[in-house]
Amino acid sequence: MLIIILLLAALGGGGAWYVWNGMQPAKPGQPVTFTIEKGMGSSEIADLLEDKGIIRKGLFFKGYLKWVKEGSSFKAGTYTAAPGDTYDALIARLNAGDVVKKATVAFTIPEGYTARQIADKLAAAWNQKPEVFLKIIDSGAGLEAVSRLGIPENSQLRHRLEGYLFPETYELVKESTPEQVVEAMLEQLEKKLDSVGGWQAKLKERGLSLHELLTVASLVEREVVVDRERPIVAGVIYNRLDKGQKLEIDATVQYLLDKQKERLYEKDLKVDSPYNTYKNEGLPPGPISSPGLASIKAALEPEASDYYFYVTKKDGSQGHLFGKTYKEHLANIKKSEQN
Repeated sequence: MLIIILLLAALGGGGAWYVWNGMQPAKPGQPVTFTIEKGMGSSEIADLLEDKGIIRKGLFFKGYLKWVKEGSSFKAGTYTAAPGDTYDALIARLNAGDVVKKATVAFTIPEGYTARQIADKLAAAWNQKPEVFLKIIDSGAGLEAVSRLGIPENSQLRHRLEGYLFPETYELVKESTPEQVVEAMLEQLEKKLDSVGGWQAKLKERGLSLHELLTVASLVEREVVVDRERPIVAGVIYNRLDKGQKLEIDATVQYLLDKQKERLYEKDLKVDSPYNTYKNEGLPPGPISSPGLASIKAALEPEASDYYFYVTKKDGSQGHLFGKTYKEHLANIKKSEQN
């Protein structure tokens, strides 16, 4: 009987030692990367940690999770952990979703950039050819935001997504595809529009489509530098449209040129294109640049006035002189040249 008691005591002591030893942190080593997939249970995670050498025994980790009532809130993702990390440290990391930070790419699209300029900017940031992005910008194929925004297909458009790629500073995961990059820019436009209270009702009130709104906003963006003048210029554009008067906006002609000119000549104003507002009445087929939020708001809420003309001041202020009649406009041109 004494021998049996001693054997049971020995077995009990050995079992306790076995459990205690198995729950000790693994031998310290280099950090290991592992991925928790969506839907993985705590039992599978424990086995994975054992396979990666992060813990000694998955069985004991499972038991510990049950004891402390943890494991139900572990978040999917890619983590790093080193052999030797304690159970509590691992649990805290998995609960917090303290995943490995993926490499990102940051880039900035300035307000007023055209689709070509944007494609060049994206190509430089993502080490690609501009044509890769321009092809997506021209077609919009496979992008979910295109249908949500109702971006039209029109053979007259130079680039289908022109004006819809919101100018902003972005930071996206380096693994993003060109399609995902362009989609992110469209989604940013959606967010900015939603930040303008009641924009859809205001659009309906003006009898405009989103495409027309962005077209007007893009004209304002390329024509105006001084923010307080944006609503005034938007008002001038609507005044001329309502009257059936040609817009005669230099920026629409500049859009057609391979290189921006400091001054347009008579021959430039005769270029044959639906975008040339010196030859055609109404708005061009689509936006000529990516407008910022200030220009979008100005196009949505223009300042009412009797102005039909404006000319840039030559005094370095980058502001404009506004006129109600062509006679006033000519006087403003003379005044501007004197400055």
